[in-house]
Formats: sequence, C-alpha cells, structure tokens
Amino acid sequence: MSNETIRIAIQKSGRLTEKTLQILKQSGLEFNLSNNVLFSQCEAFPVELMLVRDDDIPEYVADGICELGFVGFNVLQEKILKKGQSPDNIPILKHLGYGNCRLSLAISKEEEYTGLNYFNGKKIATSYPKSLGEYFAKNDINAEIIEISGSVEVTPKLKIADAICDIVSSGATLKGNNLKEVDKILDSESILVKTPKELKPEQEQTIDRLLARLEGVMKSQRNKYIMMNADKDSLARIKEILPGVDEPSVMPLAGDDGRVAVHLVCEENVFWETMENLKSVGASSILVLPIEKFIS
Repeated sequence: MSNETIRIAIQKSGRLTEKTLQILKQSGLEFNLSNNVLFSQCEAFPVELMLVRDDDIPEYVADGICELGFVGFNVLQEKILKKGQSPDNIPILKHLGYGNCRLSLAISKEEEYTGLNYFNGKKIATSYPKSLGEYFAKNDINAEIIEISGSVEVTPKLKIADAICDIVSSGATLKGNNLKEVDKILDSESILVKTPKELKPEQEQTIDRLLARLEGVMKSQRNKYIMMNADKDSLARIKEILPGVDEPSVMPLAGDDGRVAVHLVCEENVFWETMENLKSVGASSILVLPIEKFIS
C-alpha cells in the first residue's frame, strides 16, 4: 500500500453490509467485490476494503491492522469489554445513522415484569455477556448470565434460560417467540471507528477527505432542495415555516416586480402540510427535490 492508503474493515455479510457499501459508493468509492474476496482496492481513492466478520472489526482496528472500521456500537462495546478495555479506547469518528437497534432484556409475555429486580436469581441467555454483566453490576442485579452464540430467543421455550438479552430492531422476532421487551441496556447504530495507533500524515489526510465525503452524503440525505415562487413580503414567514434553513437565494421573476423565485436548502422533513402552509402565505410552484451531494 502507498503512504496515503488506508484499510477499512467492514462486515463481509450481514445487516450493515449493504448500507455501508452504499454510503461508500455515494462517497465516490466503488469496489469490485466477489464472494471469496478478502481485500478489495478502490481505484479512484486510496482505500482498501477488508471484508471480515463484524465481531473481528473492533480488534483489527484496535491493533492497527485496519485504520478504520464500520461497525455497530453494540459489537464495539462487547468486544472491547471482553478485552478488559473501555470502548473509549477506540475513537469514534462518526455516528452514521443507519443500522439502528437496541440491546434489550426480554421475558415471556405471560410473565409479569416488576422492574429490574425481576432478574435477581434468574438465568439470562445472551450473545452479549460483557455488556449485560456491566449493566447488571451497575444496577446491583445478581443473575446468572448464559452466553449463547446462536438464536437466544428460543432459550426460554427450551427451559435453558428465564429471559434473554438480545439486539432488537422491529421487535418482530421477540413477538414470534412469545417474548416481550422490558428493559433497554443501550442504543446502537453503525459507527465509523479509527485505530488508536499513530498514522502517517498522508493517511490522516486521506481520512479527512473521506470524512468530508461521508458528511456530504449524510447531509444530502438529511436535506432537501426547495424551489418556489413567492411574494417579496412573505420571505420572513416562509423561513418560519421551514426552520433550519440558511438564507435563501432570492431572484426576481421576469415581468412581475412583486414576486420572486426562492431557492433554499432545508434540513427538516418537508411534509404535505408544510407545502400547504407555504401556499397559504403566498408561495406557488413549490418543488421539493432530493440532494445527491452536499458540501457546506
């Protein structure tokens, strides 16, 4: 690898893989991937992908094998705790806003939940024993934690455990196994982490460039470009209806001295009600467009 090249670890296959590759592609990074490939070089940017199991990403980044890693916060916390370290030892560069889920405790729907003390003396099955153990220790809960690498949601039905601690997204898996979520341990999403090892100046510059592109993609997803015609004296009310906007671009309309064309970027969701409110203060020909790329 050249002095400026960085290696990024991503999940080879799983719930974060597709979205991670998509956000990289939107950032101008494309890779030639196949089922058997471990490394993939980006031709247009000094980046090499390393496709691995998500459980291995925190360790590869911590040890400097990879300069960056896309990983779920839940995985980072569990793996670093297993090494007896703090998750803070691996810098988080960016929260990416996808792969959102939570690590939660769940019990049988037939059980009455009486609060966290319910778990005293119980057996809890989980793939996150360190995260759960830390949570129980902070709350003075004395329970037996059973580490399970497979489908933990079936363990109460098999009488292996009294309850489970697992990742929850929609809750459909819990419902399908007659379980109910009763307590949340932590929120998780996909994050970009950086090795604590010292890097070359050229690699730091590559990371800065990548971060700027990622931020541009995320801003484009959060923002909408709005165009409309409006009365000159309605601009203040338009800005009140669209909070979070920069100063709009205002251009005269040919043949109409009292009205102007207004172009602006809005960070808020633009609902039909928003457009109706704009129309009520004199706006017309309102267009709401997605933004492909954004650098402020």
